[in-house]
Amino acid sequence: MTHSYRWVIVAAGGLLGCVAVGAMFSLPVFLRPMAQDTGWSITGISTAMTIGFLAMAAASLVWGGLSDRFGPRPVVLAGSIVLAASLALASRAGSLFAFQLLFGVLVGAATAAVFAPMMACVTGWFDTQRGLAVSLVSAGMGMAPMTMSPLAAWLVTAYDWRVAMQIIAGIAAVLMIPAALLVRRPPALEGTQTGAGADAAQSGMTVRQAMASPQFITLMLANFFCCATHSGPIFHTVSYAVTCGVPMLAAVSIYSVEGVAGMFGRIGFGLAGDRFGAQRILVLGLLAQAFAVLAYAFVSHLGAFYAVAVMVGFIYAGTMPLYAVIIRENFPLRMMGAIIGGTAMAGSLGMSTGPLLGGLIYDHFGSYAPMYAGSWAMGLAAMMILMTFRPFPQAQPAAVAA
Repeated sequence: MTHSYRWVIVAAGGLLGCVAVGAMFSLPVFLRPMAQDTGWSITGISTAMTIGFLAMAAASLVWGGLSDRFGPRPVVLAGSIVLAASLALASRAGSLFAFQLLFGVLVGAATAAVFAPMMACVTGWFDTQRGLAVSLVSAGMGMAPMTMSPLAAWLVTAYDWRVAMQIIAGIAAVLMIPAALLVRRPPALEGTQTGAGADAAQSGMTVRQAMASPQFITLMLANFFCCATHSGPIFHTVSYAVTCGVPMLAAVSIYSVEGVAGMFGRIGFGLAGDRFGAQRILVLGLLAQAFAVLAYAFVSHLGAFYAVAVMVGFIYAGTMPLYAVIIRENFPLRMMGAIIGGTAMAGSLGMSTGPLLGGLIYDHFGSYAPMYAGSWAMGLAAMMILMTFRPFPQAQPAAVAA
């Protein structure tokens, strides 16, 4: 029963991630309709997304630590309730500042309650097929562009943006709260046994020592630059396609193409990480990602956007779950929430750069090309940082001895 229930955890994590990420990433779809309806600037609305990522960063470490202490279920349940409520409140915002506060701070913080606790939970349920399991949860999050984004685009053409956001809030409540109740703490944490690998090798390590280690700092920096690489391209590509003359619904479909490619990327990278080593595959993925996002600067027609979206989606989606696998291989299970939360914090800070900087670049230059060039440079930085990562020397002998 316990062995088979781990796949229920994977399914619940995938659904929770899909709805939470999809709700937050509905904002790029609402960007232009909101600006036209309210008179708020593109940069001002984009700033709500930047605030959201900053809130995710601040909350990731907190939620991760709470899930280590109290278990993932109460954390994910609280996040699900707050997410639905804050979306409903944001839809009624009467000023740009109120919207930035409600959508940015509350939606961002609530979304963070899903990622680190669920990733930590899943890594604890799996000793084998860990890369695949984490990738499947991540693939659920990757379903958002294929489900929530087209839904948001349809809703915003059928209703005004406020009603559309309220409907998404209702969907979040109906789907996420029951899914959160299915989540359970990993069996290894219910007992007193010390596991093999990182758990045996690093059994005396404190959370403070772990977070001061070069291994943790390297993973944080790599994740920051990795997320900064794809943040602007993800957020602004629909807007960029519209400026190239692509109709709104067709432009949003670029997200869907990225999402489909990302499904294959997450599973492919997960299987490759299990076979060839997560770090080696992640380094190659970061190099490929840098050049993939740069390619957007050279396209202007829907077909070309689709071609680049396949490449970008496959690569960036595939790289993201591998950080959790590397963390599980190097740090004890009892602190997974805090460590994954810490790297998620860095990733959220990286994600926060794109919406604001991309908006400022477009407002200043009237072009998104400089944003894609900057993303390429940050992608190369991420790869070079990760190449310096060295696993804890004790971890391998302990795993072999076990």
